[in-house]
Amino acid sequence: MNALYAITQADPRYDMEAYLFLREALEFTVRKMKKTTHGPLRHVTGAELAEGFREYAIEQFGPLTYAVLTTWGLACTADIGAIVFNLVEAGELGKTDQDKPEDFNNLYDFHETFRKPFIPSKSKEDPSNE
Repeated sequence: MNALYAITQADPRYDMEAYLFLREALEFTVRKMKKTTHGPLRHVTGAELAEGFREYAIEQFGPLTYAVLTTWGLACTADIGAIVFNLVEAGELGKTDQDKPEDFNNLYDFHETFRKPFIPSKSKEDPSNE
């Protein structure tokens, strides 16, 4: 917790909850990869982590996902990368020589992914739709 406190003091863009959630999303992603792969577990790529983050967030928060994430300061997949690399710099996560923050750029749109699927569509039988 002390490391997270130091990170959030140095970079206040993201709430401490975002860091805690990212760690949970990483564990979720690793467990999912372990189920689908045979043999030793390999390094999780930025794209794989972002996808696991997406799945886990929707599983945890459903229609509130977008609101929760934006409250914590996350607005795009690049923010996931920024949190990851803040944790790497603090010695809380490891990385390979090939890993870079840009691996998280523009992987999906937060609004399209976390908000749009939960916006009710107007029914064709709805008289206000005419």
